[in-house]
Amino acid sequence: MSPATAGGRVPAVRRRRRPTQSGEVLSEELIVRTAMRLIDQPEGAGFSVRSLGIALGADPTAIYRYFRGTEDLMAAITDRLIGDALADFVPDQDWRVALRELGVRFHSYAQRHPKLAVLGASRLSLRANEFRAVETGVGLLRGAGFGPRDAVRYYHAFIDLVLGYGALDAAGLSANPADRREAWTAAYTSLPARDYPNIAATRRHIHTMSGSAFDTALDVFLDGIAARVPRRG
Repeated sequence: MSPATAGGRVPAVRRRRRPTQSGEVLSEELIVRTAMRLIDQPEGAGFSVRSLGIALGADPTAIYRYFRGTEDLMAAITDRLIGDALADFVPDQDWRVALRELGVRFHSYAQRHPKLAVLGASRLSLRANEFRAVETGVGLLRGAGFGPRDAVRYYHAFIDLVLGYGALDAAGLSANPADRREAWTAAYTSLPARDYPNIAATRRHIHTMSGSAFDTALDVFLDGIAARVPRRG
């Protein structure tokens, strides 16, 4: 039998309230916070349980008293990201406004923590904050008038859109936006109109494709969902 509880956490009996070399008592919160800081750093690609133990001032094996392994730790980090993005979120009475704000919050937080966003985009946390996000999103769509099946289906599409753009745009943050735009413009303006008539016809606007399409995609998606709201009465 797995030592983890149904919620995926290590039973408290295996935990020891010992202070680290920094004087802080080792805890799940401290481990998650420290791991997030390490991954966020430029050298975060080399993150490991060993480097985490060094940063904590504790034996790396102590981490396994709180998490079953790195995947369990990453699930906790993912859930922390969700929780931070949801902090102080109060849904607007207009379901479309509320759902858009929810999407913008997740996307914006991903841009503030790009490496964490890329690592967490394809992960399920199966923890409290993820449950809260799903409960909120599905609830907004049910409140709009969608039945259970469609509420789940459209929330699924919504959150995948948001997380996908969050990870995509976060991955692109390593490049300078001005450099990206200049390179894009130079490449496209030099294309011959006889071979690329549509690019030539839209040359004044084509450079905008060097940036993020998140806002446009989100609005187009929400417009599509709004058009499908069941008529009442």
